[in-house]
Amino acid sequence: MFRSRSKDRAATSPDPATMASKKPKHSRTHNTKKPSPSRSKHVPALLLMLLFVLILLVAFVIFSHQVRTKGTPSAKDITSFLHKTVKSFDGLGEKEQQWTEVISWEPRAAVFHNFLSREECEYLIGLAKPRMEKSEVVDSTTGKSVDSGVRTSSGTFLTRGHDKIVRSIEERIAKSTFIPVEHGEGLHVLRYELGQMYEPHFDYFLDEFNPKNGGQRMATVLMYLSDVEEGGETVFPDAKGNISAVPWWNELSECAKKGLSVKPKMGDAILFWSMKPDATLDPSSLHGACPVIKGTKWSCAKWMRVNEYQV
Repeated sequence: MFRSRSKDRAATSPDPATMASKKPKHSRTHNTKKPSPSRSKHVPALLLMLLFVLILLVAFVIFSHQVRTKGTPSAKDITSFLHKTVKSFDGLGEKEQQWTEVISWEPRAAVFHNFLSREECEYLIGLAKPRMEKSEVVDSTTGKSVDSGVRTSSGTFLTRGHDKIVRSIEERIAKSTFIPVEHGEGLHVLRYELGQMYEPHFDYFLDEFNPKNGGQRMATVLMYLSDVEEGGETVFPDAKGNISAVPWWNELSECAKKGLSVKPKMGDAILFWSMKPDATLDPSSLHGACPVIKGTKWSCAKWMRVNEYQV
């Protein structure tokens, strides 16, 4: 009736073979998770990106240091603009480094140093010499050109786009002034001999006839084709500011010391605006050519209009 305990234990004891074939539900050792393959792939990429950024920062620091140690003008020095932007020269001959010097804000005026090469200056003089005629002025009533004692020079016009050399100069003027070539009149080459001058005048028109083609004259680029031993300066008698602050003050004639003046130097050019930024005429742009005391003065004027000028 009753089973023995030993038999009962034997019946309920598990089979060792069965126990070996079964895996425990829980392991006694800790199961460490392996890193995700996608996450491990991102690590080298992030390191490469950080290295690249670091290289860029180091290169920027080195470059900035080199720029500062080369004696470049400070950011406040407006003359540094063309030092950095003028890198090539597509004109005739070899041109020295070009740089800009602002000399006035009323009128707005700046000197383009070394704007033309010596060869270009001599080329323009050679073109003009056989064609020189007595200079005339514009009659403010009729708008026609007339002879006048206020202007005693001689001159000639070169048609816009006259030849390859002239076109390259006109394109340079357009790039420097941001006024399209098509808004410019032809080059006007001028010669002032001993005692010759041009009394103070405006380049903008006071008549209603001349502005019909191209509108009002807004700016002038006056290029100096020769040095002048004495006299021949361009003077702005109504310019505002310290007129004696120019570095060439002690070299000026008595006529030139009556206003803000620029001494002629072969290859230099002066840009001045006959209109204010609000498009009104600027009376402070009144200017003249002082008498030549010693030597001969050659110059070349480029007048630019508000609109396209038909030639």
